[in-house]
Amino acid sequence: MSEIKRTLFKGGTLVTMADGTHAPAVGDVLVEGDRIAALGGDLPTAGAEVIDATGSIVMPGLVDAHHHAWLGVMRRLMPDVDDLFAYIDVVAQQLGAHYRPLDMYLSTRLTALASLDAGITTIVDACHSSRSPEHTDAALDALAASGIRALHMVGPAMDKQASSAHLPGDLARLAQAWNGSDSLVRVGLFGQLNLDWWKVARGLDMHILTEFIGDLATLGPEFAEPGVLGPHNIFNHCTRIPAQTWQLFADRGVNVTVNPRSDALFGFDDDGFAWQQAVSHGLKPALGIDLDTAFGSDMFGEMRALFGHQRAAMRYRKFRGEQDVPAPITVQAVLESATVNGAHAAGLASRVGTLAPGKQADIIMLRTRGVGIFPVNDVIGTIVQAVDRADVDTVMVAGQVRKRGGRLVGVDLDKLGAEVTASRDHLVEASGYRAGSA
Repeated sequence: MSEIKRTLFKGGTLVTMADGTHAPAVGDVLVEGDRIAALGGDLPTAGAEVIDATGSIVMPGLVDAHHHAWLGVMRRLMPDVDDLFAYIDVVAQQLGAHYRPLDMYLSTRLTALASLDAGITTIVDACHSSRSPEHTDAALDALAASGIRALHMVGPAMDKQASSAHLPGDLARLAQAWNGSDSLVRVGLFGQLNLDWWKVARGLDMHILTEFIGDLATLGPEFAEPGVLGPHNIFNHCTRIPAQTWQLFADRGVNVTVNPRSDALFGFDDDGFAWQQAVSHGLKPALGIDLDTAFGSDMFGEMRALFGHQRAAMRYRKFRGEQDVPAPITVQAVLESATVNGAHAAGLASRVGTLAPGKQADIIMLRTRGVGIFPVNDVIGTIVQAVDRADVDTVMVAGQVRKRGGRLVGVDLDKLGAEVTASRDHLVEASGYRAGSA
């Protein structure tokens, strides 16, 4: 029987997120196998690989609760887009229609690796391009190969050429293959508002994802029936939806995710502000990056956008004379949305999102010696308002180190870059797409 690997993060500033404290302490984190074994001061180092965390912040990995990983090769293709349907025309009708399983694999792998590089250890992969079982298998293989923790949400492709005849029937095969009790990568349904599909997913104990923009969709009375909505549901965006829908969400305990940058990009949100609506109704909203066509795999940018947008929206409401305006957001609330709330949305709160003995060892270590970081006068404020991808020194998922010393482990970036570029070129050539043609 092989000996269990032990790793010790030594002498770091611990942000456990376990108790909501705003006063982190210096200490150690001992990892045994894939789990956190102990936290404390001056833990014994015997038999452990020691990672010197002096002058660094040690915290749970970030959780990206909504991301279309299959768009990886389309990074910043449409940085200024503000028309949802123009975006769909390009990514689905033009380029997406020509995706091979290989393109799905490369895009998803690129997104997963970029996420790990930025301290994201869990991603909810919202795949609205599951064109065939082979495409789904390619995406899942890419997530597994990267080493990230993921909930891959299988959904029909958006373009008119695609068939969804394999859904929801393929879910049973996928659940059997991927949804084991210890699986790092799991499968759910990107089911929008198709209740027939929901029933299949619920029979397989799957999470169900719905993108929900109040201007484009409404919930009929059938969704208020007992057992239809619950903690197995994830609703993304949730912008400009009526008060009775918010109350239904609160009563049923659904999960809400918001995407501060893309919600602003497309003009989905207003000063009602979906994150604040969720909080005001007793829910715990999580953060997602949403898409790479304008941004990239960076939760630090998402956290800063949330902080700024909430304060701007609430101040506007206050200055125009509204009474009982919600309080300005805090950096603590922002970081909770990017960690514990995301873990809860993905159904992983018992496994990840906090540093605690028995939890899975999804841990990141952030350097604080950069000229833009020191002195660290407020640890949470530093994480939310100053730290960036370049400050992420170490990333561990389920006890496996995926980034160390600021570099991804075991990844040939030159080879990946060449493969991704070739995939992009294939899609452009096959589709005849030209920038600005949308």
